[in-house]
Amino acid sequence: MESMPDTNSATPLLTAHGLCKSFGEVQVLNNIELSVNKGQVLALLGENGAGKSTLVKLLGGYEQPTSGTLNIADLVDNTLRPVGHWDHRSAESQGVVLIHQELNLAEQLSATENIFLGNELKSGPFLDEARMEQLAQGYLQTLNCDVNPNQAINELPVSVKQMIEIAKAYAKNSRVLILDEPTAVLTAKESEVLFQLIDKLKAQGAAIVYISHKLEEIERIADRVVILRDGELVGDYDAQGLAKEDMARLMVGRELTNFFPATPAPKPDAANLLEVINGQVPGTIFDASFTLKAGEILGFAGLVGSGRTALMEAIVGLRKFSPASQVKLRGEKVSFANLAEARSAGLAYLTKDRKECGLLLNMSLPINFSLLSLHRFSNGLIDSRKEKQEFLAAVETFDIRAKDLSVNAGNLSGGNQQKLLLAKTMAAQPSLIIIDEPTRGIDIGTKSQIYHFISELAKQGHGIIVVSSDMMEVIGVSHRVAVMCRGRLAGILEGDEIEEYEIMRFATGLKNHSDRGEQLSA
Repeated sequence: MESMPDTNSATPLLTAHGLCKSFGEVQVLNNIELSVNKGQVLALLGENGAGKSTLVKLLGGYEQPTSGTLNIADLVDNTLRPVGHWDHRSAESQGVVLIHQELNLAEQLSATENIFLGNELKSGPFLDEARMEQLAQGYLQTLNCDVNPNQAINELPVSVKQMIEIAKAYAKNSRVLILDEPTAVLTAKESEVLFQLIDKLKAQGAAIVYISHKLEEIERIADRVVILRDGELVGDYDAQGLAKEDMARLMVGRELTNFFPATPAPKPDAANLLEVINGQVPGTIFDASFTLKAGEILGFAGLVGSGRTALMEAIVGLRKFSPASQVKLRGEKVSFANLAEARSAGLAYLTKDRKECGLLLNMSLPINFSLLSLHRFSNGLIDSRKEKQEFLAAVETFDIRAKDLSVNAGNLSGGNQQKLLLAKTMAAQPSLIIIDEPTRGIDIGTKSQIYHFISELAKQGHGIIVVSSDMMEVIGVSHRVAVMCRGRLAGILEGDEIEEYEIMRFATGLKNHSDRGEQLSA
C-alpha cells in the first residue's frame, strides 16, 4: 500500500521540483515533488493547514514559490520547460486553470459576462454578445445548469454560482484543471454532473488536480492520491490500492479511534430547554414541532431546500415566525426580534457560512473571539488582560492551531476558523447552541475534534442542535434525528431507527410521522 504508482509511462503536463513556500518566517510548504499527468485525476489530500490550497495557488500562478521550480509541457511537442514568469494570466495562457475554494465571480455581471470575463469574443471592433451567450448556454447545459445566462450572479443561489465557476474554467479549454473543494456547496446530483464532466475531460487528455475532504469522492474519480501533512509530502499513491481508512490514517498520521464519541443520553428528568410548537414561516416552513432537552444532541437532516436552516434562523430571530407559532425557552414563551436578543437569552447560533457571516476575516483572532461577549470583558472600558486570558484558554481548549496568534482570522485554515467560531460562540456562555453544517469543508481529523467538542458540551448539560447535510455526521453525533421535508418536520427518529435508509424515506416524503401516529415533540 505504501508503494508509489508507476508514472513513468504517463505524460506530465505540469511538474514541481523542490517547491517551497514561506510567509515571513512561517514555512508552509517544504520540498514538494509533484507530477500532474495527462489524462489523470490527481487527488490532493491533507488536513486543514497541510498546505493544499497554497500548493494549488503556486501551480495556478496566484502565489510565487520561495524556492524550487515549476515546469510546463510545451503546447506543441509536450516537452517540459521551466515556466519563467508565472502569474495566473500566464498560467491560464498555458491552459492551467484554478477554480478557487472561495467563489471568484463579479456579482453584478451576468453568467455570460463572468464566463468570458477577460476572454471576450469580438466581431470586428465590437463584442460578439450573441455568440458569447450561445456558448455560455452550451457550457451551462453541459453541467445540467438550467439558468438564464443573462441573469446577474447576485440573484443566483451559491450552488449555481459554483457551477458557473466550473463553466468559466471549462470555457478556457484548460489542459490542467485544478479544483479546490468544488462540491462543498453542491448537491449530490450536481456533484455527479461535475464528476461526469471530469471523466469527459480526462478522456480528452486533460489533467485534473482535485482537492476534497470527501473521501468517497476521491474513491469515485481519482487515479492517484498525493497526501500532504504539515507542508510535507507524505506520498504519491495509486488510488486503486488505497482505502478510505488508509487515506484518513495517512492524512492525520495516526489511527482515528472513536471518530464519533459516545455521548450519554440526557437524563429522563432533564428539563426541556427549547420547545417549538406549530413552527411556521410564511412561504418556507409549514409545520415543525419539537423539543430539545438539556444534555441532548438533536440532529436535523433533510435534502437541500427542505427548510432546516430557515427553521433555525426563525428560532434565533433572523426570520419571523407566523403568529400561530410558539417558541418556549426553559418553559417561557419567547419571540426574538434579532440574533442579539437570542444570544442574551442564552441561545447561540453558529452559521453554516463562517467566512461571510461567522467571522471577521480581516480582523485578529482575539477580536473575533470576544466579539459576542464584549459585555463580559468591559465595564465602560475593555479589560484587555481578562480578554487575553480567556482567549488563550480557548485556544488551548479548542486546539486552535496558528503558528502566530496575531494573524487575522482569514489566514487560518478552514478547520481552525471553525474552531475559532466555536470558541467565539462559547465565550458568550450559552446554554443552547444551534450549529449549522459544523464540519463543511473541514478535514477528517478536525471533524473528529469538533464531534468531541460537541459531545463534551452535551455532557456539561448544554442543549445542542446539529444541522448537517452529511448523513453519517447526523447519525454519528445525535441522540435523536429530526428530518425535514419540503418545509415540514416529517419525523423524529431515535434508537435503532436512526439509520440512513430510514432518514432518506422521511427526507424524500416517502414516509412521515403520521404514518405511525408519532408525537413529534416526544
